[in-house]
Amino acid sequence: MITAGQPVDLTLLDPLMPRYNGRSREALLPFLHQAQDIYGWLPPEVQEAIGKTLRVPLAEIHGVVEFYTMLYNEPTARQVIRVCEDLACSKEGGHAVIRAISEETGLEPGETSEDGTLTFEAVPCLGMCEHAPCALHGERPAGNLTPENVPDFLAGNLPEPMARPRGGPFIKLARIGRIDPTSLADYEANSGYKGLRKALAMTPEELIDTVDSFDILGRGGAMFPLGRKWFFTRGAADDPRKKHIVVNADESEPGTFKDRCLMEEDPFSIIEAMTIAAYGVGAENGWIFVRGEYPRAHARLHHAVDEAMKAGYLGQNILGKPGFNFTVNVRLGAGAYICGEETALFEAIEGKRGFPRIKPPFPTTHGLFGQPTAVNNVETLVAMLAALNIGEASWNMIGSEKSPGTKLFCVSGDVADPGIYEVPFGLTIRNMIGLAGGVPHGRKVKAVLMGGAAGRFIGPDQLDTPLTYEDARAANIPLGSGVIMVFDETADLRQHLFELAHFFAHESCGKCFPCQIGTQRQLEILDRIQHNGGPKASDKQILLDVGFTMTQTSLCGLGQTAASAIISAIEQWPELIEP
Repeated sequence: MITAGQPVDLTLLDPLMPRYNGRSREALLPFLHQAQDIYGWLPPEVQEAIGKTLRVPLAEIHGVVEFYTMLYNEPTARQVIRVCEDLACSKEGGHAVIRAISEETGLEPGETSEDGTLTFEAVPCLGMCEHAPCALHGERPAGNLTPENVPDFLAGNLPEPMARPRGGPFIKLARIGRIDPTSLADYEANSGYKGLRKALAMTPEELIDTVDSFDILGRGGAMFPLGRKWFFTRGAADDPRKKHIVVNADESEPGTFKDRCLMEEDPFSIIEAMTIAAYGVGAENGWIFVRGEYPRAHARLHHAVDEAMKAGYLGQNILGKPGFNFTVNVRLGAGAYICGEETALFEAIEGKRGFPRIKPPFPTTHGLFGQPTAVNNVETLVAMLAALNIGEASWNMIGSEKSPGTKLFCVSGDVADPGIYEVPFGLTIRNMIGLAGGVPHGRKVKAVLMGGAAGRFIGPDQLDTPLTYEDARAANIPLGSGVIMVFDETADLRQHLFELAHFFAHESCGKCFPCQIGTQRQLEILDRIQHNGGPKASDKQILLDVGFTMTQTSLCGLGQTAASAIISAIEQWPELIEP
């Protein structure tokens, strides 16, 4: 590792220069990642060389590096240990694991060893909540950590956690655990590229009408109809070279891990679904933006793109269809929850800080690079592919009339069998907890966090709510990204509210003042209540006022939902913040 003040050998960048010389700013993130792999961090001389190569001002390079938590302006080891400290891991003993790692390494979170070989960080959710407590040792994931198995974790001896589908019927998860996710031949032998061939037998207009008939709403939380989004994007411009399909794989919501399972265990399905979307929309450019904490998903998606290109499923005149050209670029994020907001994601791909844009205009007309863009969540596209494979009649026989098909739910917390569940729409929340083995040790449910950190808490009186879009809407319960995090009667909800507030204060991008200041005030109050003096009589009203202001005036969804779960908890259990 190069320490501050040491001479920097810029010749180490030489192998990268031909690859990036003359390319546009969209190459900035991958260039920064690869340079950091070489040096362990990004010395000023390296940033200057990258700026000259890409013709990006040095000040803007600095701005990008400082924005992302996984890019380093200061000397950092090439090997970084990242341990999750968010809700699911915290309640399963994550802080004891952090203390055990500190004792073994002699490092506190945020420190680098004197010999420069190891950096230790406590970080927000790593998207492995079903394996809590979890961590990353470099690019190697580990789950179900305990203070006792920390030495094995540090030595790299723990097995990597794998996804195991639960529930059923399996449509979106049918291949997981049955095929080698790196084998295109395995994928083809299990209905792979059947959907693309079916789509190419239709006109693009017929395909969009078919997808519209599936009534698939966005599975990332926004719930916008998929067919309508494709319809608007197709009608936005005629030149396919200026249209984009973007997959939002920046899954960073605490409690959410469904997209990671799909990307790691069935990556070819995402590439196929993107290709179908490109045909329908009339786009030649595809982009997958994967969160930086998903190195295994990133590697497997890159491999899937390469294999699909070799086999003729990507490239020019795909499957013999004249004029149907489509390529896919995989981009790795660098630690910023805000990039899950679609316009901030565009900024990140374009090589800028991930600040959200003001809407309108909307992505279907002014998206990536200011051009028409259809941006979809991973599960949304895989749902479309599943429906296309089994047909409209079979798809509509599953679920409810207004919510056809299946939904992926991420069940974690105080249940016997946490994991990813694929079930038909219509099961109740109580059914889902039962499928997950119920609450251990004969304890009762105290609260359930629905929809993730940006969702809301419900009490035992709402457990019989059916999990459909129409029933959830009527009960004011967000389905969001499918999070069902269960807390039993022993849970310290005050501590978990503090952790939620800490997450949003840490992840606020700072572009708009309501969110930047509001998340900090929210954190300060809940920190004092839990750790530093206890509640005051005015706390409830202040939290409600701050939450209302953020919800009504923040620029994007982060600030607009940063208080949702906290407000729902203090309205149901006011004793949490009462003196």
